[in-house]
Order: sequence, then structure tokens, then C-alpha cells
Amino acid sequence: MPGMVDTHIHAPQYSFAGTRVDLPLLQWLTTYTFPTEAKYKDSDFAEEVYTRVVRRTLKNGTTTACYFATIHTDTSLLLAEIIDKFGQRAFVGKVCMDMNDSVPQYKETTEDSVQETERFVIELLEKKYPRVQPVITPRFGPSCTEGLLCALGNLAQARDLHVQSHISENEEELKLVENMFPAYQNYTELYDKNKLLTSKTMMAHACYLSEEELKLFSLRGAAISHCPNSNFSLRSGVLNVQKVLKNNVKLGLGTDVAGGYSASMLDAIRKAMMASNSLQVNKVNETGLTLEEAFQLATLGGSQALGLDDVIGNFEVGKEFDALLINTKASDSPFDLFSADNFEDTLQKFLYLGDDRNISEVYVAGKQVVPFSSSV
Repeated sequence: MPGMVDTHIHAPQYSFAGTRVDLPLLQWLTTYTFPTEAKYKDSDFAEEVYTRVVRRTLKNGTTTACYFATIHTDTSLLLAEIIDKFGQRAFVGKVCMDMNDSVPQYKETTEDSVQETERFVIELLEKKYPRVQPVITPRFGPSCTEGLLCALGNLAQARDLHVQSHISENEEELKLVENMFPAYQNYTELYDKNKLLTSKTMMAHACYLSEEELKLFSLRGAAISHCPNSNFSLRSGVLNVQKVLKNNVKLGLGTDVAGGYSASMLDAIRKAMMASNSLQVNKVNETGLTLEEAFQLATLGGSQALGLDDVIGNFEVGKEFDALLINTKASDSPFDLFSADNFEDTLQKFLYLGDDRNISEVYVAGKQVVPFSSSV
């Protein structure tokens, strides 16, 4: 099957994935996330976690990932080096934030943030990694001054770079943005007016976007990363996928480690189904996602959202071979097949019940990357 595309994952948060999902977003950032990310100045610590997250995601069938790193340029470059070494396809962003009253040791000056982002982009491009690209990464509205957002938008435009951030994840964040940036009509306009909402933009969450905002996303060709595990785990909200697709907005799935506790895109598919089902149960939508549609979001949808659908996403002739070899009869497979099961039954069982034990080989651009070679 085609390799899966994780459109939103925080590599440094992998160290506490599977724990600490007991607070809402803003308190979660202050209590757990910012203090953890501050440790990534230490390259030894960064190397261990970054190596493990790349290995774990590849083993779980993520052939392409869109990563947030931290504010530290050198260890963000180290993440890119590790990804290249393991052969994963990725975007990597050095996080930019010049406001953080809650954890003041974890922020930059505006000038440093812009200069270090330029250095990150230049040094990463100089490496000429075949499948690892930089992405401009303002953390989100509440972590950035208008001056920083404007400078990053100009940089993205000047160098024709991808952009990633978060938008409308929870209601408290939304109110904070309204209070901090009263001159803007809404959260989407904050990014748009600062040249950060483009056809190369990936925004995570988007649970509370208005119709007007979704129309602007569609007009600009910007994409949304649906992160249902995190949306449920931090009790942030439920993205109405039907509404997003009705507005012709590009959409992919993300694990959002560690707000999302699982690094597996199979989990993202399952949680996307649960989110859709919950909207039907609560009479918000009459119809929901099918498993086939959720599978498409994890593969071709993700590639479209990242602007890579001419290269990956399915097995069309001429695309690169990003693929998973699935063994539904692995000796320790977590599910059973029966003689009456047809191909569709087998696929559904894998998507709902399978895990890395069923993923025997992983290929990126035709090169086998799992099982891992002895050189990595």
C-alpha cells in the first residue's frame, strides 16, 4: 500500500508521548511542553529523541512527515540530518516564538528568531538532502509578535518556502488571539495579512474556523492537518471534516505527537473515524467519513496538502515509490483472518486492528528503509 503521510508531528515531544494529556492546550504547553522543548539545546539529548522518533514513525509506516523541531537551530538541523540518514521524506521546521510569558526561558528575540530561521533555511538547503526540506514555522499566534509573523511571511515569500503553524485549536487560544490582535477580523486573517497563508501552508487543527475563514483557506490553496487524537486527548474540539471538504480545502491527517499520544498514522485514521462518528451521533452531520476516505486522507490527501501529490500519495505511473509491504499473516499479527475474508475485509482489519508487526518492509523513493540497515 502507499506510504502514509503525517502532516503534523512535534519531534521533541516524542520523549513524553503517551503521558501528560491531562490538561487543556495552553496549560499543557506551559506545564509540560515548553519546559521539555527547552532541553533541546543539548545535542546529545536531541540526538537520542530525534533518532527514536524517526525510527518509530518509519516502523509505523510514515514515509513522509511534516515535523516541528524547537527554537534551537543546531539541533533542528540535527533532526534533518537524522531524517536523511534513515531515508524518510520530510519537512523540518525550526520553531519561531518571541513571546512566552509563562516559560520565559523558552523564547527568542524577534531579531534572533528571524536571523536563526534564515540560517536554518540556508544551512539545510546547502546540505542538498534529496528528500528533506525546510518549512517556515511560527509556533502559533499567541507565541509570536506581529513583527515576527510579518518577517517570517516575507522570508517564506522571498524564498518560496512551505509554512506550517497551528490555528483555532481550542476556544481559549481563539479568545487569546482576539485579544492580542484586535486589528484582525479573525485568526486566519492574522496569518493571511502577514503572507503566511499560501498554497504552501499547512495549518494544524482548525477546529473553530468560520465559513468565511474556510473560504479564504480555499482561495489561498492553504491546507489543514486534522489531528483527531490530540483534539480528543487535550479536549480541544472536533474538526468537522465534511465542512472542510465541502469548502474545497486541502486536508491531511496528523498524529500531533505528543498532544496526540500515538506516533502511528493508523491511530490517526481510527481517531478520524471516531471524530466523524461523534459528529453524526451529536446530529451535527447527517453523513460521516468512510474508512476508505480516512485512508485516502492518510495517503493521497496528505500528499496533496503538502504539495507533493505529483511525487507521492498513490501508485500512479511516474510517481516515486513510497510504499509499505503489509503482511496480514505475520506470526505475531494482532488480528485474525478467516477463509471468508475478501481483500476489502483484510484491508479494513489491517486499518482498524493492525500495527507495525504487520508492516514488514517500508520503501521511500524506491529505497528500502525498514528493516533498518546496519549503517543506521
